[in-house]
Amino acid sequence: MKPSLRHLLALALLPVALATAAEATKPNILVILADDLGYGDIRAYNPTRGKIPTPHLDRLAAEGMRFTDAHSSSGVCSPSRYALLTGRYHWRTRLQNGIVGVFGEPLIAPDRLTIAGLAKQHGYRTAAIGKWHLGWDWPIAEGDRALFRGTKESDAAAPEVNRAAWAKVFGQRIAGGPTTRGFDRYFGTDVPNWPPYCFIEDDRTVGIPSEFLPKEYFRDHLASLPGPALSAWKFERILPTLTERACTFVTESARASQPWLLYLPLTTPHTPLAVNAEWQGKSGLNNAAADLIMETDAAVGKVLAALEASGAAKDTLIIFTSDNGFASYVGVKDLEKQGHFPSGPLRDYKSSVFEGGHREPFIVRWPGKVAAGATCGQLVHQADVLATLAEIFGTTLPPNAGEDSFSFLPLLKGATQPTRTQAISCAASGVPGLRVGDWKYIATQPAQLYDLAADLGETRDLATQEPGRVTEMQARLEKLIADGRSTPGEPQKNDVRVVRFPKPETSKAKGAKATPANKPVAK
Repeated sequence: MKPSLRHLLALALLPVALATAAEATKPNILVILADDLGYGDIRAYNPTRGKIPTPHLDRLAAEGMRFTDAHSSSGVCSPSRYALLTGRYHWRTRLQNGIVGVFGEPLIAPDRLTIAGLAKQHGYRTAAIGKWHLGWDWPIAEGDRALFRGTKESDAAAPEVNRAAWAKVFGQRIAGGPTTRGFDRYFGTDVPNWPPYCFIEDDRTVGIPSEFLPKEYFRDHLASLPGPALSAWKFERILPTLTERACTFVTESARASQPWLLYLPLTTPHTPLAVNAEWQGKSGLNNAAADLIMETDAAVGKVLAALEASGAAKDTLIIFTSDNGFASYVGVKDLEKQGHFPSGPLRDYKSSVFEGGHREPFIVRWPGKVAAGATCGQLVHQADVLATLAEIFGTTLPPNAGEDSFSFLPLLKGATQPTRTQAISCAASGVPGLRVGDWKYIATQPAQLYDLAADLGETRDLATQEPGRVTEMQARLEKLIADGRSTPGEPQKNDVRVVRFPKPETSKAKGAKATPANKPVAK
């Protein structure tokens, strides 16, 4: 029997209908990254020893899934941002320790796939609003670099020379930033406690920084480095401005026909500890960082409210996390005396290889897809965001992308089996901590080994009792380095020769030497 004309027409239209249905299932993506927010700074994570009210983040956790074993790539920010955006461990790049320096070069290679680039491939409009701290191609002449780094008016022999150089650079487009790494739009401060002290929109500074940041800003955990600033620059303006920009993006995007991805790397509660008047003293802990945590929570609340008002909340996947642990240097001892423990039950703080340095709050809300009020204790890593989005989009990552990214989508759907069995998180110094199941190996000399299932606070080093396990984990770490990836697939090259820890004394200098960024060399 010949098919009817109606049947043939239906078959012809089927691919279009399927494509339309697939398009409708694409969620909007909102990734919020706090800066220096500790595991125990959210009440939902630390109900008995957390004294700072965080009602909006608590509500987000109640409406979604709260992960309790989620990790950043490092105990400091630039490396963690790299891994979150690329799905690749930072130590495969030139950044073997520390952070991208002031006026530093781009850490993400131009051809590396990011979560934004992946989303754009699937029809998304993308934006980054907030702290970038992954480098730019600043158009600074080699002989002028001293005029930009560590310069304050009292040290300048001829301030007009500085200002002339600043005007030349900040009057140009700045290449290598977010809009060259998958984002359609960018607005932020790059690094809020470092120069240039101004906002940047897309690839231009908003205004020309032409003044030295006043000396009164170098106190009370405000600015960290001197340098060029806009006249009358105010740190207190940063968080409200970023919040307003994020709300505007959400509202405008809801009116568009395409899905959107917003990466919102907040500048707080990291320094500058510039708390706006309505939040000063609100924590009751006589600590500016604590007050700023409350202001940060309120900022997140405003973005969530804008999302709700736009009508897009039901179709939006939200991921909230932090880049590293709480900064101990902003009064942690006083906070603990008052009963607030920023790392909760974990050992140590920002920059550390211990859990308090890199075990992060990680909350996912996706209405209708993720059960409200759920808790997941499986091991996940911020590098997993890329592979998770790829699975949501129904695509496969190429071999040279997301080399350390495992999709946690099954966990969001309620699966109880692990989606990754191992992970690496490093100290600011570069010392790696390798997780394999519940066991954690730290590559110090002598080596350290902890059973986190029995000792989450890392108080009992079992290395001498488990020499075989230490040897096995040392070999596992070496393989993960040499393979250039931790996910299944063909081996890849690291960008540089990866420093091994502990550093062999005979080859310490050679091992630490980094080649030019993004240039593949021997493993």
